[in-house]
Amino acid sequence: MSWDATLAELAAHRDRARAMGGPDRLAAHRGSGKLDARGRIDALLDPGSFREIGTLVGAEVAADGIVTGSGRIDGAPVLVGAEDFTSAAGTIGSGSNAKRYRIAELAVRDKIPLVMLLEGAGFRPGKQGGRSPVDLIAQARCSGLVPTVAAVLGPSAGHGALVAPVCDFRIMSNAGAIFTAGPPVVAESTGEHIDKADLGGPKVAVASGVIHNVAPDDASVLADIRRYLSYFPSSAYSYPPDAAGGDTGPRATGELLDIVPRDSRRSYDMRAVLDVIFDSPRRFEVAPGYGPAIICALAHLGGHPVAVVANQPRAGAGAIDTAAADKAAHFITVADSFHLPLIFLADNPGMLPGSRSERDGVLRAGARMFAAQTMAETVKLHLTVRKAYGFGSMVMSLLGFDGQSATFGYPGAGLGAMSAAALSRAAKADADLAQSLRDDELRASLSSAENFGFDELIDPRETRDALLDALRRGLASRAQAAQPVRRTAIWP
Repeated sequence: MSWDATLAELAAHRDRARAMGGPDRLAAHRGSGKLDARGRIDALLDPGSFREIGTLVGAEVAADGIVTGSGRIDGAPVLVGAEDFTSAAGTIGSGSNAKRYRIAELAVRDKIPLVMLLEGAGFRPGKQGGRSPVDLIAQARCSGLVPTVAAVLGPSAGHGALVAPVCDFRIMSNAGAIFTAGPPVVAESTGEHIDKADLGGPKVAVASGVIHNVAPDDASVLADIRRYLSYFPSSAYSYPPDAAGGDTGPRATGELLDIVPRDSRRSYDMRAVLDVIFDSPRRFEVAPGYGPAIICALAHLGGHPVAVVANQPRAGAGAIDTAAADKAAHFITVADSFHLPLIFLADNPGMLPGSRSERDGVLRAGARMFAAQTMAETVKLHLTVRKAYGFGSMVMSLLGFDGQSATFGYPGAGLGAMSAAALSRAAKADADLAQSLRDDELRASLSSAENFGFDELIDPRETRDALLDALRRGLASRAQAAQPVRRTAIWP
């Protein structure tokens, strides 16, 4: 046999794999407004950088229902897997399971991020069994070592759907839906008749915390993945890359005097504070629709990528509920795993009280958030903006001997076990005692500073410069080679 004949045979096999489910199924898929699996990879990666792995796996099913390989995002290598819904509904056979395992294995070996693009129906009926490695084992082993991202771009069910919650960051398009089992199985098992959107569409998946972010369509989701990864190093063995150019120097933040009301009972939007402090208003917020009492955002300060955990007074006065604490705990752990400095901006009346909050497990969630922040080994900075009461101050990293590089407060910030108003009600205080408690509250930050409870009280106009100087000092302590933190995994 000549080389011409041999290579022609290889080309024919490749062509069959790249044809995916065939022209009719591809046309129907694209007609629904979605990209196909290969189109998604092309949109995610730098042009021309994709190198496929396992093209010929799956004789009768093109690529065995998943396209896998490596490529680059902004020049940095990544591994990617894209379920192909046009080929056997993106189901998982023995070959595709092996491919999924392989790219996760390579991500850890080569110390580069893993991105999974999901639209599939789980394991293929009758195609699994016996003793063989399951892909989720390798995916779980990525946790805390390399950044992992999952995008749900259509219906994702069963085993394949478990990929998403194992990943650090989960994003969904408006066409996405994720569930343990799809509507036909639900109807057969429970008698409940429900459509995909109501079972696991964006509204359900965001409210449950399974999905962090939602974007309108495939292209928007893939662009957001590129943005998200731009804040992270390739692995826990390296440091986040600094941003090039932009407004990275010191500057006064006098605008904060107009944004932050002196009266702690008045609301304001913490996002406006972030706009002033950080290099650019262009941040990447994680899970904005879940636990809105805390903002979790990736930003730059002085060109350095940072992770911001900020109370939001516009959401229940900033009281920290179960969802907010759970969200923040996961975000803190991800940031710490990949050496992003943590900046806490506190303005909360404490953990959210009440019977519903207790039934939701607010103490468990608060303890999880506290454990995450106190175990964090990265640079930690804290600023109390107006108030931080009780356990709400501790979860926001305002506690002596907790490893912070700097703790700051604004003059007039309220501190203590609870607010003066709440303490007055609890103590059934008369007018004189209530006024005395209020006076003490107004002096709380000064009293704390006099006893070295803060490293420094600062003028709001000094905020950016104080944080930037402390950040640069903290970053100076880094070793030349980064190492993973002492933790086995990032809990879903």
